[in-house]
Amino acid sequence: MRLVIVTGMSGAGKATALKILEDAGYFCVDNLPVPFVDKFAELTSSGNSEITKVAVGLDIRSGKALGQMEQILEHMVVQGIPYEILFLDAGNEILVKRYKETRRMHPLAESGRIEQGIILERERLVFLKKHADYIIDTSQLLVRELKQELDKIFVQNREFKNLMITVLSFGFKYGIPSDADLVFDVRFLPNPYYYEELRRLTGNDPQIQNFVMSFDMAHVFLDKLDDMVRFLVPNYVLEGKNQLVIAIGCTGGKHRSVTLANKLYERLQNQNDYGVKLDHRDIGKDAARGKKRQGGRGHVMFLRYQGRTVPPGVCGPSLQTGRNCCCFKPLRKDYHYRK
Repeated sequence: MRLVIVTGMSGAGKATALKILEDAGYFCVDNLPVPFVDKFAELTSSGNSEITKVAVGLDIRSGKALGQMEQILEHMVVQGIPYEILFLDAGNEILVKRYKETRRMHPLAESGRIEQGIILERERLVFLKKHADYIIDTSQLLVRELKQELDKIFVQNREFKNLMITVLSFGFKYGIPSDADLVFDVRFLPNPYYYEELRRLTGNDPQIQNFVMSFDMAHVFLDKLDDMVRFLVPNYVLEGKNQLVIAIGCTGGKHRSVTLANKLYERLQNQNDYGVKLDHRDIGKDAARGKKRQGGRGHVMFLRYQGRTVPPGVCGPSLQTGRNCCCFKPLRKDYHYRK
């Protein structure tokens, strides 16, 4: 019998993780009273039980009883009941943002301030995080990406070293990512932007990738970066780091950085020891800005008067007389805009 205790910070995705585990065939119980945890484990681990995979959700909602959990875990070890702890975490800013988006109150935010509730919760969950077998930081994860990581651990039974690597492309003109751990500047490579036939494409297109990787220094840079990352990752794991953001930047975050981020991700994604995800932060921002500027140029505002188009500088009544009017009269109810 496999028993997984799902816990972590409020808003980090425990409910989502339980749903994913349930879809994977686990018998899931959320917010089980702490005094019942060891008894529930004994029942499910008995030879008479048909249940082979169990997930139990525990969090700060258990109140003061959560303090008994450390003794209960020790008792389960004495009883020979194996268990695994999955701890879901996220940055404080991310948790605050999620709570504000859902308009929910934090369980410990008695004063109304979410930040204080999060700080207090971290203090109370220190012992669970310390005993956790798996720690997943969901700050940068989508639901499908969280599912992939949980499938690796609890379905495919791969080894997991509690490190999630994010390979992130960005544009320097939009600012360096605030959560980046390692930042690399690839603006030394020739810029496809200055080639008209390549300007509208991105680093996800083969034409741009072929252009960027046609230069020997792109291959040398990628090899050295790959070698350095493979050296750093095991040391970050030993340090206890749960999240690593590798940011690769060019001018606009559309061509060179996207290409090299894709190439690095391809080299890292086959590793089973840690999770890897890819994110292109600014890949569409240049196109969005271009459309906005284009929409603002040459925009002429027309009026309609009694079903007829009124050019700028002409009032409605002048259409009836056939004379131009220099007094642009205030709009009346029978006027409306047409783009």
